[in-house]
Amino acid sequence: MELDDLKYQLKHKMSTDHAGRSDDDIATLLTKRTGSIVDKLKRSLWIEIIFGILIVMAFGYIGLFSNYNVLRIYFSVFAILSAAFVILLIYLLRRTSKLSATALPIKSNLQSIVNIIEEFVKRYFQFTMALIPVCFIFSFLLGYNDPDPIPAAEHFAKNIILSEWQVIIVLLAYFLLLTIGIYYFTKWYLKKQFGKYVTQLKACINELAEE
Repeated sequence: MELDDLKYQLKHKMSTDHAGRSDDDIATLLTKRTGSIVDKLKRSLWIEIIFGILIVMAFGYIGLFSNYNVLRIYFSVFAILSAAFVILLIYLLRRTSKLSATALPIKSNLQSIVNIIEEFVKRYFQFTMALIPVCFIFSFLLGYNDPDPIPAAEHFAKNIILSEWQVIIVLLAYFLLLTIGIYYFTKWYLKKQFGKYVTQLKACINELAEE
């Protein structure tokens, strides 16, 4: 019974506070709240951009200065892919900033931002998962056809793995564990970086729809 009384008092207080505010006050509060969420979203995009630039630099350095041909080819290709991804992130950041700064109705802006980020997160996850078999097969083909193998990899293949079926088992186990690990990590990472802010923006949109 005490819990019901507490719920009633809280509901009454919220309705009273709401009634004491004008529509302009409520709009101002929602604008500040959504602005804060969008700023956090843009901060996440900046983190992605900076991290992406560092990856491009690291991959580019290995691609240019590695002593092994297989590593130069592998990291050069993925430096280019990473650079393309950074360009996409910059476009997404500019698009989000533009929408959050326009004079269009705030609800329309927020919905546009939510749609863009949700599409980006969806494609981000799909691209990440698609890259796993691509990287795996690409690296295998490069290593298999490389006339100048890496000594450490050659030592591992000859002295630790004894037969062809062991090589297949190790590669399949590695691929399976890598796929599972990246799947759950990417899900968690995207939710942490973008998902929670999208959820908060959707809640703000619902509040605006009720006004």
